[in-house]
Amino acid sequence: MPALQASHPSFQRLWKAFLTARLMVALALLLLQLLAMALNQTGVLAPLGVALGYLLATSLLLVFGARMPPDPRPGLHWLPSIGVDLVLIALLQMLHQSGSMNFTPLFGLPILMAAVLGTLTLALGTTAGATLLLLAWAWWLGDQGGGDAAQRYLQTALTGTGYFFIAYLVHQLAVRLSREQLVARRSQMNARTQKAVSALVMQHVADGVLVLNRQGQVRLANPAALLLLGPDARTSTPFMLTHTQAWSPLMELAQASFEQAQPQHADVNILHEGHSPMGLRIRTWLTHAPGALGAVDEEPLCVMFLHDLREMEARLRTEKLASMGRMSAAVAHEIRNPLAAIVQANELLAEDLQEPGQKRLSHMIGQNADRLVRITEDVLDIARVQHQIGQTPSSTLALNATVAQTWHDWQAHDPAGRQGQLLLGAGEVPVEFDPEHLRRVLVNLLDNAQRYKGPYADSLQLSTRATASGQIGIQVWSDGAPLDKSVERHLFEPFFSSESRSSGLGLYICRQLCQRHGAAISYQRSTRMLDRGTVMGNAFTVSFRSATRPFETDSLFDIIVV
Repeated sequence: MPALQASHPSFQRLWKAFLTARLMVALALLLLQLLAMALNQTGVLAPLGVALGYLLATSLLLVFGARMPPDPRPGLHWLPSIGVDLVLIALLQMLHQSGSMNFTPLFGLPILMAAVLGTLTLALGTTAGATLLLLAWAWWLGDQGGGDAAQRYLQTALTGTGYFFIAYLVHQLAVRLSREQLVARRSQMNARTQKAVSALVMQHVADGVLVLNRQGQVRLANPAALLLLGPDARTSTPFMLTHTQAWSPLMELAQASFEQAQPQHADVNILHEGHSPMGLRIRTWLTHAPGALGAVDEEPLCVMFLHDLREMEARLRTEKLASMGRMSAAVAHEIRNPLAAIVQANELLAEDLQEPGQKRLSHMIGQNADRLVRITEDVLDIARVQHQIGQTPSSTLALNATVAQTWHDWQAHDPAGRQGQLLLGAGEVPVEFDPEHLRRVLVNLLDNAQRYKGPYADSLQLSTRATASGQIGIQVWSDGAPLDKSVERHLFEPFFSSESRSSGLGLYICRQLCQRHGAAISYQRSTRMLDRGTVMGNAFTVSFRSATRPFETDSLFDIIVV
């Protein structure tokens, strides 16, 4: 098995390193030959020519062969490198017959090259070739009658044996390092993949996640956590929890986790100056117990999960809605039957009434009983999801007239307190919507705006508009304070409310009623140009489909969305 693959970057680096080493050896041999000639130790030019030829061969291979490393398996492609080295050393040793210079240590270069870059077969084959050349040299000296032949053969055998051991050990080390490098590279790739997946999960998980050390330095924080921490949270890590007083409950839980080496959980409130309190449920874990991975390891980190209590309550309310839907079928019959009896009894009673006051009271009973029937049916339709978008038949109504009538009826209940401006800009354009449903939507939106508006005459505005392209809409605007982001995300969800006395069904029913008639309702924070200047406020917009074409979602009103 080859120690390294030819296409591996490490193989290429080692290949270039060996080629550079061969060039340095060639330069050293050439300098030695020139020095020997300068000292008049020899007058033979053949060794000098061999050194020059070797320098030329190593230079050419370094220039033209460095970009294409050879296959690690044995073959003729190793001749320009290992083959040239073996021939060179044999020639130099043969040319120095006097034995004044011994070039046999140079056999270590091709043997190391074969053992590190090639297979075990190539390494042992190269070593065998070097050993045979050494034996040939010993035989050559013996044939020339020089010295003790037995001593030369013994020295050659010892040198060859050492070369075999070195080739085998170096190849095994190279194979092991290659395997460990491959394992390390795979582990690095797995770690990078895990890091990317963890970062992706942290970016998109709904709960906030913080990773901090014992000193309170936040090393990692996902967007949900930064949103829950409030306006003082930095968008980049690291930052310190101790820099903001509102985060002290989180720091106390983290310190308790480190001191007790156990997970902690608690419900805390984060209070920033000028903002409403943020209720959070905190859970903490340590990455590992202190000292569990050894004394030299880094200290454990605290992983903190932050949950918005209002979102948890919203999910609980949604579950309550599902439970209510399961029981609504039975309740419907219990409600419908008494209402039907009341309506019928009132009609029979009205036939015998003569006094105007009594007739007026009977008429009021009939109107409110009919309204209760409608409300009951609508709530049951929402709970049981019986009617999908567009399935309920709609009547055609004149938008401006209906809005004006609803506005005057709403104001009539409290003329002194319910002040505002009515701006009708839709002309005589008709829309497809049930008049009673539209009245309920507008009354709900006006009640919400009245609750949070300012004291000015233009603090509340109800306006209609129709564009030349066919876009038709109603907008209820008030100069109230901005909504918290956590509240804005759940505005139209059932049973979600920022007030404990509210049922949280109003805006949800508005959305359902709009969808049933093919309309859309939305919220945006916007500004309006009033007589007192530019004023920011909250706007709820209902976009209708007309009697001739569907609605479009572009902006209907001349407002600046911020």
